[in-house]
Amino acid sequence: MTSPDATAPTPSLTAVPSPSTTEDLRLALRAATLYYLDGLTQAEVATRLGVSRPTAGRLVARAKAQGLVRIDVQVPAHLSEALRSDEERALEKRFNLVEAVVVADSVDAAGPIDQHGSFAGVGRAAASLLVRRIRDTDTLGFTWGPETVAVAQGLPSGAAVCATVVQLDGSVSAINYQTGTEYVLGRCAEQLQANTIRLPVPLYADASTVVSMRGDSVISKALEVGRTAQMMMFGTGAVSTSTTLFEGSFLDTDMLSVLTDLGAVGEVGGRFFRLDGTDVDGPLNERAMSVPLDDIRACEGSILVTGGAAKHHAALGALNGGLAKMLVCDIECARWLLDQ
Repeated sequence: MTSPDATAPTPSLTAVPSPSTTEDLRLALRAATLYYLDGLTQAEVATRLGVSRPTAGRLVARAKAQGLVRIDVQVPAHLSEALRSDEERALEKRFNLVEAVVVADSVDAAGPIDQHGSFAGVGRAAASLLVRRIRDTDTLGFTWGPETVAVAQGLPSGAAVCATVVQLDGSVSAINYQTGTEYVLGRCAEQLQANTIRLPVPLYADASTVVSMRGDSVISKALEVGRTAQMMMFGTGAVSTSTTLFEGSFLDTDMLSVLTDLGAVGEVGGRFFRLDGTDVDGPLNERAMSVPLDDIRACEGSILVTGGAAKHHAALGALNGGLAKMLVCDIECARWLLDQ
C-alpha cells in the first residue's frame, strides 16, 4: 500500500509465524489493518472489534512488536541530499564510496562495554543500511568482531531476507575466547531467514596445515561461498596489544613487532595492510584461513563498520585500499578521516 504523500510513513503488513495463537494473531492483524491501512483511530478500532480502547491499543502494539507491521519513511529525491550530512557527502567523494553513514554517537564515549567501546550506535546504522540494500538471493559474508556483533544485534525482524550467511574468517582459538561468530550466524539467520555456512577452522595455522584444510571439501566450499558473497560486512583490527587478535591469542607480541616493522596499521579477517592500503606480504599470509583482501575489494556490497580512536588508522588504511564500497562510522572517526 503506497501513500499519496511521499513523505508519510507507508505501513505494510506481513504475516509471520509467532508463538501466539492463530486467533490472537488474527485479531492483532485485524486491528493493525484498521489502524494503519484504513486510518481509523484506536477508539474507532475498539468499536469496530468490540473491545475496549486500551485493548485496541495493545493489539496494535502487539502487531508491531511481532513484526506484522513494517513502516518505511520515503524521502522525496529532491530532499534526500539535503538531509544528508556534510561529512557523509565528503567521505563518499574522498574515498569513492557508494554510501557513507555517519552516526552522531561516539564509540569511545558511548559507555565501554569492554575496552573497545560500544558499537551499538554504528551497529544499528549499519543494520539499517544492510537491510535496505541486501536482496533475497544474496549471500552475506562477515568477519568476526564487536562491530559485526553490533550489526547483528541491530537487525530488525522481517525487514529483509537473504539466501545465505557465511563466515569469512576462522575463529577457533587456543583459549576460550568469545569471538561472537556463533551469535552473528544465528542472529542473521533468524532475522534474515537465511541459511548459514560456518568456517570451522582457526584463523591461523601452520602453512602445511592450511594447505591440507583448504583441500577439505567442506572448508573449501565455505571459503568459495565467502569469496563470491554479494555483500560483506566487517570491522578493522588495529596492530596493538588491545586488538581482538591479541586478546584471543591469535597473535603474540613478537608477531605484532614484525607486523609493525612491515608498516601494518590494520587488518580485516586476519590479513594486514598499510596506511596507504597496500597489502602486507608478511609471514601470516600463508597461514591465514580467511577470504583474501582482493576478494573483499571485488565485492560491490562491502560495508566497513568502524569507530573509536584506536581504529582510526586501520579504517584509513582499509579505505585507501579500496576494501569498502560503503562506510558506517561515528562522527569522530568521520572528521578524523577527512582531516588526513
